[in-house]
Amino acid sequence: MGYKGWPDFKIKFAASLMTGVPYVHSTLNADDGAGMLAAKVLDNAVSALLRARNDVQASQISAAIDLIDQARRVEFYGVGNSGIVAQDAQHKFFRFDLATAAYSDSHVQLMAASLLGPSDVLVAISHSGRSREILDAVKLARKNRCPVVAITASGTPLAEQADVLLRANTQEDTELYSPMISRLVHLALIDVIALGVALKRGNEASRSLEKTKKSLTEKRLSSGSDPIRGLTPEDRR
Repeated sequence: MGYKGWPDFKIKFAASLMTGVPYVHSTLNADDGAGMLAAKVLDNAVSALLRARNDVQASQISAAIDLIDQARRVEFYGVGNSGIVAQDAQHKFFRFDLATAAYSDSHVQLMAASLLGPSDVLVAISHSGRSREILDAVKLARKNRCPVVAITASGTPLAEQADVLLRANTQEDTELYSPMISRLVHLALIDVIALGVALKRGNEASRSLEKTKKSLTEKRLSSGSDPIRGLTPEDRR
């Protein structure tokens, strides 16, 4: 059944009763076939997202939305895999006509944080919540009285430094492997905040999104078009 023994089963069963989410985290084995591999990975992802849904604090979500909506500038910081999540966040929010930036280089983060102020927002993303690079940048931003929104696990140094904490508590061992489940939870929380800002901005956000969509119209093939029409015989080969 995937448990180490009766005590392990009791603990995880009790946890599932308290949260209302079945404990389906499955450890991958070297002899797992493709079907079992896919099932375990997807089950783990579904379980993590359900736990994140149950763990959401509406007050913190609302606070993050309000801060970002009113900010002069919003910057997203992350290192490693979290740096990729930061880039995804910047890609979403700049389309609302917000001044945004995403930095994953620790030196650039420090320089940028030194320029942030009370009217800006720093969104710090970290699975462990213990990355020295992120903590140093957050410390500098807080010194400048810049509000900090953290997407990280509760009880971590980063969580303790945050003005607003979006909890991302996942059961994932990242000592050997890159974060997978936590990355999905981080991306989902970014989507929640982005949609919240869009709804808060109403027609203003809709007009901005429409402009960005129209700018790409000529870059897409129309339905039923021939992608190779107009190519020379040499190009077709």
